[in-house]
Amino acid sequence: MLRRPKSVVGLDIGSSAVKAVELKPAGKAYRVTAFGSEPVPPDSIVDGAIIDGTAVADAIRRLFESRKIKGKDVAASLSGNAVIVKKITLPVMSEGELSESIAWEAEQYIPFDIQDVNLDYQVLDKGAATGGKGTMDVLLVAAKKEKIADYTGVIAQAGRQAVIVDVDAFALQNAYEVNYGIEAAQVVVLLNAGASAININIISGDQSVFTRDISIGGNAYTEALQKELSLPFESADLLKQGGEVEGVSYEDARAVLRAVTENVMLEIQKTFDFFKATAASDRIDRIVVCGGASRAEGFRELLGERFEVPIEAFDPFKRVAFEARKFGVNDPADVAPTAAVAVGLALRRVGDR
Repeated sequence: MLRRPKSVVGLDIGSSAVKAVELKPAGKAYRVTAFGSEPVPPDSIVDGAIIDGTAVADAIRRLFESRKIKGKDVAASLSGNAVIVKKITLPVMSEGELSESIAWEAEQYIPFDIQDVNLDYQVLDKGAATGGKGTMDVLLVAAKKEKIADYTGVIAQAGRQAVIVDVDAFALQNAYEVNYGIEAAQVVVLLNAGASAININIISGDQSVFTRDISIGGNAYTEALQKELSLPFESADLLKQGGEVEGVSYEDARAVLRAVTENVMLEIQKTFDFFKATAASDRIDRIVVCGGASRAEGFRELLGERFEVPIEAFDPFKRVAFEARKFGVNDPADVAPTAAVAVGLALRRVGDR
C-alpha cells in the first residue's frame, strides 16, 4: 500500500516526430532518466489522424531501442478535432449524481454520438461556496474511441502498453505547473506550436479556463516554401530551420516565412477573441510558447507585438533535472521547445484518473 505509484514513459506522438521522456522523483522535484526523439515519415500522421500505423509504430520501436528505454507502460495524448474540451454549467449535485448523469448531460454539448466517445470530467467549481448560486462548473472532455484505438494500437504494435491517454493541452499544463508553480492571480496562455497544429490552453491559477486546437502548424511553413520557391520537401524543411539550400538565400525565405506567421497570428487572434467573449475576464497576463514551429521566423516577435503581453519560451526543464549530454544533447535549449508535452505525460502515474 505504501509503494510509490508506478511511473510511465511520456510518449508524445507528433506528426513530424515521436518524443519520449521518463522521469524519476528526485527529492521534491524530478530528474530525466530517459529521453529521445525519432522522426516520423512525412504524411504518416495528418491532422492528428494516423494514416500509416506501421511507420509510426516502427518510429516508436526505434526510439525505445536506440535510447534503451526499458519501460513498457506509456502515457500518450491526443489533440485535434476528435477531442472536445468544454466547460459546462450544471445544477449542483453530489459526486454520485454527477457520475450517473454525466453521459446524458454530455449529449447536449458533444457533436458526436455518445456511444462513440470516451468521457471524462473534472469539477472546477462545486457551486456551494458561492452563496448558493445553485450551479456548478464542470470541465467535460470527450475523445473519439476510434482515435484512441488508433493511438493505443500503434503503441501496442511497437511492443508497449498505453496505460494513460491524456490530452495535449493538459499534458502541457502538467509540465507548466511542475516547472513554474501555480500562480493564483495570473491568466497564462500555454501555446504549443507543433508541425500540424497549435494547442492553446488558457489557465487561471490551477484551472484550465479555455482550450482550442488550431489546424495550422510548422508544416504550413514548409509547404509555403515549396510552393513559392519551387523547392522539394527536404530543401524547404531545411530552409525553414535556418539551414542552407543551394541557389536560395535565407532572405528569399524570410518573406515567405513571415507571411505564414502572419496567417498563424490571425488564427491565434480569433482564438483569443473567442476566449475574451466567453470568459468572465478578458485579461491575458503572459504567453508561454513551445513546439518546433514556435522557432519559425518572427513567431515570438510578432506574437509579442500583436498581443502586447510578455512572451516567454516554455522551459520544461526549469525544475526538472536534465543532464543533456548524457542523452546526446549539446544544449537543452535545442530540445526544450519540443519536449514539453512528453515531460507533462511522464509526470502521470499508473492508476491516475
